Amino acid sequence: MSTMNGTAVLVTGGSRGIGAATALRLAREGADVAFTYVHGEERAKEVAARIEATGRKALPLRADAADPGDAAGAVEWAADALGRLDVLVNNVGLGVLGPLESLTLADVDRVLAVNVRAAFLAAQAAAARMDRGGRIVMIGTCMTARVPGPGGTLYATSKSALIGLTKSLARELGGRGITANIVHPGPTDTDMNPADGPYARGQADMTALGRFGTAEEVASMVAFLTGPGAEYVTGAEFSVDGGHAA
Repeated sequence: MSTMNGTAVLVTGGSRGIGAATALRLAREGADVAFTYVHGEERAKEVAARIEATGRKALPLRADAADPGDAAGAVEWAADALGRLDVLVNNVGLGVLGPLESLTLADVDRVLAVNVRAAFLAAQAAAARMDRGGRIVMIGTCMTARVPGPGGTLYATSKSALIGLTKSLARELGGRGITANIVHPGPTDTDMNPADGPYARGQADMTALGRFGTAEEVASMVAFLTGPGAEYVTGAEFSVDGGHAA
């Protein structure tokens, strides 16, 4: 049974991995889905075709989250194209890993621009277009709770900022009936971090379940938070990490 019939959704970074799985899951729940991508036009077309195969609208948009105009403009475009905006899933993210001393100012600026500034601007623009019942979901990382080794300083810093943003949005928008929550995936099998990759076994061993998660498992949590059963859930963190932080 569809639970989100006619809901208007924007998923940033929706052409692959967790973003694509989320876009498809919400479409199966009955939502019309706009999503952004910055590379891989053919892959974006494939995701759009799969969404349309569910009978829902699919609206792909090329947008660079590092560009502040694109970050906010994508929200305006989605709201105009869909007629309104009910849900924002801020999934787009950039990971630059490496020793602290190797990170450049350009690395810092781009990661913070994509992971923090873009999320702030998208949420700001979305809040201006949402009515009561709107939902904002941020995609964080298990590294906000546990950084298992060196090399993740910049990424963990940027994603940790989303926790403060999420809780602040919950307070800021709660009076309008708009919720904000954050989902922290653990090691997740995607093309960026495949479960059969060279570093996968060590990551899997850090979880209580001893395995990678799937993008669909993360999408299931997003579906709950954006569906009709989560009206009273806001300002909260949800780990889908196989016990990585246990």
